[in-house]
Amino acid sequence: MDHHKASDQRVTLPGRGAGGHAALTLVLMIALICGAVAAGNLWNAGAEADRELAAHRHRVQATTTGPTKDPPVATRYGAPPRSVAPAVWEQPDNVRRSGTIHVPPRTPQGRTVTIWVDDTGTPARPPGSAADRALTSLSGGSVATAAVGAIGAGALVLVRRRTQARRLAAWEQEWEQVEPVWSGRLRRGSAPGGDDE
Repeated sequence: MDHHKASDQRVTLPGRGAGGHAALTLVLMIALICGAVAAGNLWNAGAEADRELAAHRHRVQATTTGPTKDPPVATRYGAPPRSVAPAVWEQPDNVRRSGTIHVPPRTPQGRTVTIWVDDTGTPARPPGSAADRALTSLSGGSVATAAVGAIGAGALVLVRRRTQARRLAAWEQEWEQVEPVWSGRLRRGSAPGGDDE
């Protein structure tokens, strides 16, 4: 085999795919879209639940009838301090009710405070606010974005490793064919399968 044929042999070295950055960008875009969709769904679901709850919640004025009592120590951590006190109030149909309600610490007897009650006049938690819904939506959207992004990035890593392994195998096979000619080993000895006699 002459030098011209040897020079026509080309070895393709394994390298990084040009589409790697594009694939990563696509994964990030999909993750952001999924996060936005999740956040929107959480917002809509929360708004619907809050509307349903608000239909059965009523703000009324209650008057404390005794001294406040501090809550147990176990309930103080992780939440704003709220004491309890006996009080009277009127539910929406003007029926007088009495019971224990949450009040700010050191609320004096005879102080009027605003509380939320349900349809039966029993103290209940207020409907959620837009700020609460926004926090829940952002948290859920962030989790969805991170999860989809992690799964997509993991898939890209696996595909990249398999692609590189195939490229290396193809390169090694091509090098086995080209290297003897390129290095001149065939010129010093007999060509594989050839007969010098």
